Amino acid sequence: MNNKDLAKNVLDLVGGEQNISGLTHCATRLRFVLKDDNKADLKALDQLEGVLKAQNSGGQVQVVIGAKVDAVYSEVKNLTSDKIGELTESTDSGPKKRRNPVNVVLETIAGIFTPVLPALVGCGMIKCLATVITAMGYLEGSGFLTIINMIGDCIFYFMPFFLAVSAANRFKTNPYLAVALAAGLMHPTILNAVAQIAETGVNSIDFLGMPILLMKYSSSVIPIILAVWIMSYVYPIVNRVIPKFLQVLLTPMIVLFIMIPLELIVLGPVGSYIGDWLTNGINSLFSTAGVLAGAILGFFKPIMVMFGMHYTIMPIQVQQVATLGATVLLPTALAANLAQAGAAFGVFVLTKSKTMKSAAASSGFTALFGITEPAIYGVTLKYKRPFFAGCLAGGLVGGFYSLVHTTANAISLPGVLAIGTYTSDRYMYVVIGCIAAVVLGFVFTLLAGIKEDTDGNKSKQQATNKVNSNQAAVATDTTPESVPSQTSTSSDMLIVSPMTGEIKPISEVEDQAFAQELMGKGIAIVPTDGKVYAPFDGVVEALYRTKHAIGLKAANGVEILIHIGVDTVSLKGKYFNAHIEQGQTIKAGDLLVDFDPEGITSAGYNTITSIVVTNMQQYGDVLTTATSGPIRESEPLIKLIP
Repeated sequence: MNNKDLAKNVLDLVGGEQNISGLTHCATRLRFVLKDDNKADLKALDQLEGVLKAQNSGGQVQVVIGAKVDAVYSEVKNLTSDKIGELTESTDSGPKKRRNPVNVVLETIAGIFTPVLPALVGCGMIKCLATVITAMGYLEGSGFLTIINMIGDCIFYFMPFFLAVSAANRFKTNPYLAVALAAGLMHPTILNAVAQIAETGVNSIDFLGMPILLMKYSSSVIPIILAVWIMSYVYPIVNRVIPKFLQVLLTPMIVLFIMIPLELIVLGPVGSYIGDWLTNGINSLFSTAGVLAGAILGFFKPIMVMFGMHYTIMPIQVQQVATLGATVLLPTALAANLAQAGAAFGVFVLTKSKTMKSAAASSGFTALFGITEPAIYGVTLKYKRPFFAGCLAGGLVGGFYSLVHTTANAISLPGVLAIGTYTSDRYMYVVIGCIAAVVLGFVFTLLAGIKEDTDGNKSKQQATNKVNSNQAAVATDTTPESVPSQTSTSSDMLIVSPMTGEIKPISEVEDQAFAQELMGKGIAIVPTDGKVYAPFDGVVEALYRTKHAIGLKAANGVEILIHIGVDTVSLKGKYFNAHIEQGQTIKAGDLLVDFDPEGITSAGYNTITSIVVTNMQQYGDVLTTATSGPIRESEPLIKLIP
């Protein structure tokens, strides 16, 4: 599925653009804020080709795409074009819903900081380069190093401007007035006066009898967010009381006249004190229980990534860098990421699947560079034990980093490329921690093992033999009419083949969503004719418009997806003919879809068909009768172990 088709499907499954009140993306996932979360079909999103995971977390519907998220985001934006802006502005007119206040806060924090992330990471990496050059003693005092340092510092120094735009978009207020508020905090009148406090002894400015405390707001986080949030309420009130013909002239002036003094007298100092309290509180926690705190954060960081909540601690990290020049939180993230990389490499060694080896190796390297979602969703979490092995390794190294007082002096992706931004009692400790995280994650995974290398194969073989026995018993009668009696007499957990063809391992499907079993466990068949029959009595839960994929639910609760071919959605239904409708009740042996294999092949598409159990988590295991060889329609194919 190409990016445009993926974007279309995602858009449909989140309820359409009319249901979107906000959209952004991070390094690996699309983040939707919806008017009605119930309109989002998370289950269908989860099963969509190209989607690693879909979940509702922190008030957002998050669709994990992986490395190509930026391209898919662009396609979504193209599809919604300028309507995204109209939706954003009109959200207030939509139906209101009760939301968990905690979720609202977390969603707001993530929504404000996620758009700023590229600039933060970019400047952080430049800062890393400057640190390495300085540490090596090169170009000291040169203009080049001066400019490099300037680039690395610019986002932190002018942080209020970046957050003003992001917060204005978040709170749906005028972004230019929000930048004006940031300019009020960063005006030379204030900054110069702060710099001269030691000489003049003047620490405040009188404004109509009210004192404006002189404080340095460069690099500050909370004051501008508070100011823009308040302005989002002040602006419409002012606009409402001003006659329409004077609104352009008077509304901005009155809003600024109210807001800038308010932010300098009240919001700025309050926000600064809150930021200082948070910073000092975290530092106190790490100074008194540093090892424990580091271990806990290192352990739970991947779990926070799972729920998309890791950006919620970004304000504290930024505030720490701004206030103290370094953050104690980022080293724990570095430990956690590298530990997941080690766990992925462990899976690479353990797995016998060529496809999984490829996925484990590639995602392990991306985790080394600070992006762990492909490793977590595609590899370690799939087997569970490697995931928690990585968590354990991350916790141990996180505690170690706290013990040796490791900090980061810039906000960057916590990976090996940014290692230059970290300091410790001895720099060697930073390196030791990185190596230890990868090695421990790797070793713990080897010790824990993965299911396919323990008793899985044995039980699978036993079950296969058992199913083969059943197959032999029914081999004399394979007509469609005999299917119900087969499934009911052998076991309710037995699924027969929906087509005739050649069995292939699911790992051979040239679609990572199926090959990595992200869509569910199952088997693949290269069809020798163009007919798909119902493998059981049940209901058609989904029939894609292009007729290339069918979702079925059996009377006993088994849910399967039959996906004909690879990327055949691009054929837009050509060569496919459906004999069913979505929601229709079916009987085993009913003809569901017929298609033209030769036509599909001549169009350049592979006809290999994936048959996967999508609710496999409800069963102890999903086994197949064989991994190769011919099979006829209605012969036993999949065995579900309770």
